[in-house]
Amino acid sequence: MKQLKMQKLTSMLTASAPLQLLKRSDHNLELGCLRSMTMSLSTTLGKYLSSQRYLASTKWEHTRNRKKLLGAGSRRLTDAREVFEFNAWDHVEWDAEQEQAAEAAVKRNSETKMSNNERERFKADAPKFWDSFYGIHDNRFFKDRHWLFTEFPELAPMETIDAPRSIFELGCGVGNTILPILQYSTEPQLRLYGCDFSARAIEILRNQPQFDNRRCDVFVMDATQDQWQVPFEENSQDIIVMIFVLSAIEPTKMKQVLENCYRYLRPGGLLLFRDYGRYDLAQLRFKSGKCLEDNFYVRGDGTMVYFFTEQELRDLFTAVGLQEVQLIVDRRLQVNRGRCLKMYRVWIQTKFRKPLEQP
Repeated sequence: MKQLKMQKLTSMLTASAPLQLLKRSDHNLELGCLRSMTMSLSTTLGKYLSSQRYLASTKWEHTRNRKKLLGAGSRRLTDAREVFEFNAWDHVEWDAEQEQAAEAAVKRNSETKMSNNERERFKADAPKFWDSFYGIHDNRFFKDRHWLFTEFPELAPMETIDAPRSIFELGCGVGNTILPILQYSTEPQLRLYGCDFSARAIEILRNQPQFDNRRCDVFVMDATQDQWQVPFEENSQDIIVMIFVLSAIEPTKMKQVLENCYRYLRPGGLLLFRDYGRYDLAQLRFKSGKCLEDNFYVRGDGTMVYFFTEQELRDLFTAVGLQEVQLIVDRRLQVNRGRCLKMYRVWIQTKFRKPLEQP
Protein backbone atom coordinates (compact mmCIF):
# COMPACT_ATOMS: atom_id res chain seq x y z
CA MET A 1 0.00 0.00 0.00
CA LYS A 2 2.79 2.40 0.90
CA GLN A 3 4.55 1.56 -2.35
CA LEU A 4 1.41 2.44 -4.35
CA LYS A 5 1.09 5.78 -2.53
CA MET A 6 4.73 6.53 -3.16
CA GLN A 7 4.36 5.80 -6.87
CA LYS A 8 1.28 7.99 -7.06
CA LEU A 9 3.02 10.88 -5.27
CA THR A 10 6.10 10.64 -7.50
CA SER A 11 3.94 10.57 -10.62
CA MET A 12 2.00 13.64 -9.45
CA LEU A 13 5.14 15.63 -8.66
CA THR A 14 6.92 14.89 -11.92
CA ALA A 15 3.83 16.01 -13.86
CA SER A 16 3.36 19.18 -11.82
CA ALA A 17 4.08 22.85 -12.41
CA PRO A 18 7.92 22.73 -12.25
CA LEU A 19 8.17 20.45 -15.28
CA GLN A 20 5.42 22.33 -17.06
CA LEU A 21 7.39 25.50 -16.55
CA LEU A 22 10.39 23.90 -18.23
CA LYS A 23 8.35 23.54 -21.41
CA ARG A 24 7.46 27.26 -21.50
CA SER A 25 10.11 29.35 -23.21
CA ASP A 26 8.69 32.64 -21.93
CA HIS A 27 9.84 31.92 -18.35
CA ASN A 28 13.52 32.05 -19.35
CA LEU A 29 14.45 29.89 -16.39
CA GLU A 30 17.98 30.13 -15.04
CA LEU A 31 20.13 27.42 -13.55
CA GLY A 32 19.35 28.78 -10.10
CA CYS A 33 15.64 28.35 -10.74
CA LEU A 34 16.16 24.75 -11.85
CA ARG A 35 18.09 24.11 -8.65
CA SER A 36 15.32 25.72 -6.62
CA MET A 37 12.66 23.52 -8.24
CA THR A 38 14.79 20.42 -7.64
CA MET A 39 15.10 21.38 -3.99
CA SER A 40 11.33 21.88 -3.81
CA LEU A 41 10.73 18.41 -5.27
CA SER A 42 13.22 16.84 -2.87
CA THR A 43 11.65 18.63 0.08
CA THR A 44 8.16 17.41 -0.82
CA LEU A 45 9.40 13.82 -1.11
CA GLY A 46 11.27 14.26 2.15
CA LYS A 47 8.11 15.49 3.84
CA TYR A 48 6.41 12.27 2.86
CA LEU A 49 9.30 10.04 3.86
CA SER A 50 10.90 11.86 6.78
CA SER A 51 10.01 13.17 10.18
CA GLN A 52 9.19 16.79 11.03
CA ARG A 53 12.81 17.23 12.06
CA TYR A 54 13.81 17.18 8.40
CA LEU A 55 11.55 20.14 7.66
CA ALA A 56 13.13 22.23 10.41
CA SER A 57 16.47 22.37 8.61
CA THR A 58 18.86 25.26 9.09
CA LYS A 59 18.32 26.59 5.59
CA TRP A 60 14.59 27.08 5.98
CA GLU A 61 15.03 28.74 9.35
CA HIS A 62 17.63 31.07 7.84
CA THR A 63 15.28 31.98 5.00
CA ARG A 64 12.39 32.69 7.33
CA ASN A 65 14.39 34.88 9.73
CA ARG A 66 16.34 36.91 7.16
CA LYS A 67 17.26 40.48 7.93
CA LYS A 68 15.15 42.96 6.03
CA LEU A 69 15.56 46.43 4.54
CA LEU A 70 18.73 48.44 4.97
CA GLY A 71 19.88 47.26 8.36
CA ALA A 72 23.05 45.36 9.22
CA GLY A 73 23.08 41.84 7.84
CA SER A 74 21.17 42.67 4.67
CA ARG A 75 21.36 40.03 1.97
CA ARG A 76 23.23 40.89 -1.24
CA LEU A 77 23.14 38.83 -4.43
CA THR A 78 26.73 38.22 -5.50
CA ASP A 79 26.17 35.17 -7.69
CA ALA A 80 23.28 35.31 -10.21
CA ARG A 81 23.00 31.52 -10.09
CA GLU A 82 21.79 31.79 -6.49
CA VAL A 83 18.93 34.19 -7.22
CA PHE A 84 16.23 31.65 -6.33
CA GLU A 85 17.91 30.50 -3.13
CA PHE A 86 16.08 33.11 -1.01
CA ASN A 87 12.88 35.15 -1.10
CA ALA A 88 14.51 38.57 -1.34
CA TRP A 89 17.79 40.35 -2.03
CA ASP A 90 18.81 43.84 -0.95
CA HIS A 91 20.63 46.64 -2.82
CA VAL A 92 20.16 45.11 -6.26
CA GLU A 93 21.78 47.13 -9.05
CA TRP A 94 20.01 47.49 -12.38
CA ASP A 95 21.83 47.23 -15.68
CA ALA A 96 21.17 49.52 -18.66
CA GLU A 97 18.94 46.98 -20.38
CA GLN A 98 16.67 46.64 -17.37
CA GLU A 99 16.47 50.41 -16.94
CA GLN A 100 15.50 50.82 -20.59
CA ALA A 101 12.82 48.12 -20.31
CA ALA A 102 11.30 49.84 -17.28
CA GLU A 103 11.33 53.20 -19.04
CA ALA A 104 9.60 51.65 -22.05
CA ALA A 105 6.92 50.08 -19.84
CA VAL A 106 6.16 53.41 -18.19
CA LYS A 107 6.03 55.14 -21.57
CA ARG A 108 3.44 52.62 -22.75
CA ASN A 109 1.18 52.88 -19.72
CA SER A 110 1.40 56.69 -19.70
CA GLU A 111 0.56 57.36 -23.35
CA THR A 112 -3.19 57.57 -22.68
CA LYS A 113 -4.04 60.07 -19.95
CA MET A 114 -7.37 60.36 -18.17
CA SER A 115 -9.70 63.18 -19.15
CA ASN A 116 -9.83 66.38 -17.10
CA ASN A 117 -13.21 65.39 -15.64
CA GLU A 118 -11.89 62.00 -14.54
CA ARG A 119 -8.78 63.55 -13.00
CA GLU A 120 -10.80 66.06 -11.02
CA ARG A 121 -13.19 63.38 -9.77
CA PHE A 122 -10.43 61.16 -8.40
CA LYS A 123 -8.63 64.09 -6.79
CA ALA A 124 -11.79 65.55 -5.22
CA ASP A 125 -13.04 62.19 -3.94
CA ALA A 126 -9.72 60.91 -2.58
CA PRO A 127 -11.00 60.70 1.05
CA LYS A 128 -14.04 58.70 -0.12
CA PHE A 129 -11.88 56.19 -1.96
CA TRP A 130 -9.63 55.70 1.09
CA ASP A 131 -12.68 55.36 3.34
CA SER A 132 -13.93 52.65 0.99
CA PHE A 133 -10.49 50.99 1.03
CA TYR A 134 -10.41 50.78 4.83
CA GLY A 135 -14.08 49.78 4.93
CA ILE A 136 -13.17 46.72 2.87
CA HIS A 137 -9.79 45.82 4.39
CA ASP A 138 -10.20 47.16 7.95
CA ASN A 139 -6.74 46.73 9.58
CA ARG A 140 -5.80 43.60 7.66
CA PHE A 141 -4.17 45.03 4.53
CA PHE A 142 -1.07 46.79 5.91
CA LYS A 143 1.17 45.09 8.46
CA ASP A 144 2.59 46.84 11.51
CA ARG A 145 5.98 48.26 10.59
CA HIS A 146 8.22 46.64 13.18
CA TRP A 147 11.14 47.33 10.81
CA LEU A 148 10.74 51.02 11.70
CA PHE A 149 13.22 50.81 14.55
CA THR A 150 15.87 49.40 12.22
CA GLU A 151 15.36 51.89 9.42
CA PHE A 152 14.47 54.83 11.67
CA PRO A 153 16.15 54.28 15.05
CA GLU A 154 14.98 57.78 15.98
CA LEU A 155 11.54 56.22 16.55
CA ALA A 156 12.83 53.48 18.86
CA PRO A 157 12.22 53.76 22.62
CA MET A 158 14.64 56.21 24.20
CA GLU A 159 17.07 55.02 26.87
CA THR A 160 16.41 58.18 28.88
CA ILE A 161 12.71 57.67 29.40
CA ASP A 162 12.19 60.92 31.34
CA ALA A 163 13.00 63.09 28.32
CA PRO A 164 9.84 64.52 26.75
CA ARG A 165 9.34 64.18 23.01
CA SER A 166 6.52 64.52 20.51
CA ILE A 167 6.01 62.53 17.28
CA PHE A 168 3.42 63.31 14.61
CA GLU A 169 2.55 60.91 11.80
CA LEU A 170 0.99 62.33 8.68
CA GLY A 171 -1.32 59.83 7.01
CA CYS A 172 -1.32 57.39 9.91
CA GLY A 173 -3.95 55.09 8.41
CA VAL A 174 -4.96 52.36 10.86
CA GLY A 175 -1.83 52.77 12.99
CA ASN A 176 0.80 50.53 11.43
CA THR A 177 3.48 52.97 12.60
CA ILE A 178 1.84 54.35 15.74
CA LEU A 179 0.90 51.01 17.30
CA PRO A 180 4.44 49.51 17.29
CA ILE A 181 5.75 52.70 18.93
CA LEU A 182 3.03 52.50 21.60
CA GLN A 183 3.74 48.81 22.09
CA TYR A 184 7.46 49.09 22.75
CA SER A 185 7.91 52.52 24.30
CA THR A 186 7.70 53.04 28.06
CA GLU A 187 8.50 56.75 27.91
CA PRO A 188 6.09 58.52 30.30
CA GLN A 189 6.51 61.84 28.49
CA LEU A 190 6.14 60.52 24.95
CA ARG A 191 3.26 62.09 23.05
CA LEU A 192 2.11 60.65 19.72
CA TYR A 193 -0.17 62.34 17.20
CA GLY A 194 -1.57 60.99 13.97
CA CYS A 195 -3.87 62.22 11.26
CA ASP A 196 -5.49 60.75 8.17
CA PHE A 197 -8.10 62.08 5.78
CA SER A 198 -9.98 58.77 6.04
CA ALA A 199 -12.43 58.95 8.94
CA ARG A 200 -12.84 55.19 8.68
CA ALA A 201 -9.10 54.62 9.21
CA ILE A 202 -9.07 56.81 12.33
CA GLU A 203 -12.09 54.95 13.71
CA ILE A 204 -10.38 51.61 13.19
CA LEU A 205 -7.19 52.86 14.86
CA ARG A 206 -8.99 54.15 17.93
CA ASN A 207 -10.66 50.76 18.40
CA GLN A 208 -7.43 48.76 18.36
CA PRO A 209 -6.59 47.14 21.72
CA GLN A 210 -3.03 48.53 21.62
CA PHE A 211 -4.26 52.11 21.18
CA ASP A 212 -3.61 54.30 24.25
CA ASN A 213 -5.48 57.61 24.27
CA ARG A 214 -3.44 58.77 27.26
CA ARG A 215 -0.32 58.94 25.09
CA CYS A 216 -1.79 59.26 21.62
CA ASP A 217 -4.19 61.65 19.89
CA VAL A 218 -5.41 60.84 16.37
CA PHE A 219 -7.76 62.88 14.23
CA VAL A 220 -9.17 63.34 10.74
CA MET A 221 -7.42 65.98 8.63
CA ASP A 222 -6.74 66.62 4.96
CA ALA A 223 -3.01 67.33 4.90
CA THR A 224 -3.32 69.28 1.64
CA GLN A 225 -5.16 72.12 3.41
CA ASP A 226 -3.35 75.44 3.51
CA GLN A 227 -3.82 75.72 7.27
CA TRP A 228 -3.66 72.63 9.44
CA GLN A 229 -6.05 72.22 12.36
CA VAL A 230 -3.86 70.31 14.81
CA PRO A 231 -3.78 69.91 18.63
CA PHE A 232 -0.22 71.20 19.01
CA GLU A 233 1.74 74.38 18.47
CA GLU A 234 4.05 75.38 15.65
CA ASN A 235 7.74 74.48 16.18
CA SER A 236 6.75 71.72 18.59
CA GLN A 237 7.27 68.32 16.95
CA ASP A 238 10.52 66.43 17.44
CA ILE A 239 9.72 64.06 14.56
CA ILE A 240 7.20 64.05 11.71
CA VAL A 241 6.71 60.73 9.93
CA MET A 242 5.52 60.31 6.34
CA ILE A 243 5.49 56.71 5.07
CA PHE A 244 3.82 56.03 1.70
CA VAL A 245 1.78 59.20 2.15
CA LEU A 246 3.13 61.92 -0.12
CA SER A 247 2.71 59.61 -3.12
CA ALA A 248 -1.07 59.62 -2.53
CA ILE A 249 -1.22 63.41 -2.92
CA GLU A 250 -1.48 65.18 -6.24
CA PRO A 251 1.90 66.67 -7.19
CA THR A 252 0.75 70.31 -7.23
CA LYS A 253 -0.08 70.11 -3.50
CA MET A 254 3.04 68.33 -2.28
CA LYS A 255 5.02 71.50 -1.58
CA GLN A 256 2.22 72.91 0.58
CA VAL A 257 2.23 69.73 2.67
CA LEU A 258 5.98 69.97 3.22
CA GLU A 259 5.78 73.66 4.09
CA ASN A 260 3.36 72.80 6.89
CA CYS A 261 5.66 70.00 8.05
CA TYR A 262 8.44 72.56 8.28
CA ARG A 263 6.17 74.93 10.22
CA TYR A 264 5.33 72.39 12.93
CA LEU A 265 8.75 70.78 13.33
CA ARG A 266 10.83 72.19 16.15
CA PRO A 267 14.23 73.61 15.16
CA GLY A 268 16.48 70.59 14.81
CA GLY A 269 13.48 68.27 14.35
CA LEU A 270 13.46 65.46 11.79
CA LEU A 271 11.14 64.57 8.93
CA LEU A 272 11.32 60.80 8.31
CA PHE A 273 10.09 59.69 4.90
CA ARG A 274 9.69 56.49 2.88
CA ASP A 275 7.77 56.13 -0.39
CA TYR A 276 7.64 54.67 -3.90
CA GLY A 277 10.56 55.16 -6.29
CA ARG A 278 10.42 55.55 -10.06
CA TYR A 279 10.11 52.24 -11.95
CA ASP A 280 8.92 50.30 -8.93
CA LEU A 281 7.08 47.10 -9.88
CA ALA A 282 3.80 48.74 -8.88
CA GLN A 283 4.34 51.44 -11.53
CA LEU A 284 5.29 49.00 -14.27
CA ARG A 285 2.15 46.93 -13.65
CA PHE A 286 -0.30 49.73 -14.45
CA LYS A 287 -2.39 49.26 -17.55
CA SER A 288 -2.93 51.98 -20.14
CA GLY A 289 -5.71 54.42 -19.22
CA LYS A 290 -4.89 54.56 -15.50
CA CYS A 291 -2.48 57.50 -15.76
CA LEU A 292 -3.60 60.88 -14.39
CA GLU A 293 -0.37 62.63 -15.37
CA ASP A 294 3.26 61.62 -15.76
CA ASN A 295 4.20 59.09 -13.03
CA PHE A 296 0.85 59.65 -11.25
CA TYR A 297 -1.78 56.89 -11.48
CA VAL A 298 -5.13 55.68 -10.19
CA ARG A 299 -5.33 52.17 -8.78
CA GLY A 300 -8.28 49.89 -9.33
CA ASP A 301 -9.77 50.92 -5.97
CA GLY A 302 -9.67 54.63 -6.87
CA THR A 303 -6.70 55.58 -4.68
CA MET A 304 -3.88 57.56 -6.30
CA VAL A 305 -0.12 56.98 -6.29
CA TYR A 306 2.94 58.89 -7.51
CA PHE A 307 6.44 57.46 -8.14
CA PHE A 308 9.40 59.68 -7.21
CA THR A 309 13.00 60.12 -8.26
CA GLU A 310 15.57 60.98 -5.62
CA GLN A 311 16.27 64.35 -7.23
CA GLU A 312 12.57 65.28 -7.20
CA LEU A 313 12.42 64.60 -3.48
CA ARG A 314 15.66 66.42 -2.79
CA ASP A 315 14.33 69.47 -4.64
CA LEU A 316 10.97 69.35 -2.86
CA PHE A 317 12.41 69.07 0.65
CA THR A 318 15.17 71.63 0.28
CA ALA A 319 12.80 74.12 -1.40
CA VAL A 320 10.89 74.48 1.89
CA GLY A 321 14.09 74.94 3.93
CA LEU A 322 14.82 71.40 5.15
CA GLN A 323 18.37 70.07 5.21
CA GLU A 324 19.28 66.63 3.88
CA VAL A 325 20.52 64.07 6.40
CA GLN A 326 19.92 60.88 4.42
CA LEU A 327 18.56 59.99 1.00
CA ILE A 328 18.65 56.31 -0.02
CA VAL A 329 17.23 54.52 -3.04
CA ASP A 330 16.35 51.03 -1.82
CA ARG A 331 16.29 48.62 -4.77
CA ARG A 332 15.01 45.20 -3.73
CA LEU A 333 14.65 41.97 -5.67
CA GLN A 334 11.79 39.85 -4.37
CA VAL A 335 11.55 36.29 -5.64
CA ASN A 336 8.67 33.86 -6.01
CA ARG A 337 10.68 30.66 -5.80
CA GLY A 338 7.72 28.42 -6.57
CA ARG A 339 6.97 30.15 -9.88
CA CYS A 340 10.53 31.34 -10.51
CA LEU A 341 9.47 34.97 -10.86
CA LYS A 342 11.58 38.05 -10.16
CA MET A 343 9.92 41.21 -8.85
CA TYR A 344 11.95 44.42 -8.61
CA ARG A 345 10.88 46.94 -6.01
CA VAL A 346 12.15 50.52 -5.69
CA TRP A 347 11.60 52.63 -2.59
CA ILE A 348 13.16 55.91 -1.49
CA GLN A 349 13.97 56.61 2.15
CA THR A 350 14.96 60.02 3.44
CA LYS A 351 15.69 61.98 6.59
CA PHE A 352 15.59 65.78 6.48
CA ARG A 353 16.18 68.17 9.36
CA LYS A 354 14.77 71.58 10.17
CA PRO A 355 17.74 73.93 10.75
CA LEU A 356 18.45 75.05 14.31
CA GLU A 357 18.81 78.62 13.14
CA GLN A 358 15.86 79.91 11.16
CA PRO A 359 16.44 82.09 8.06
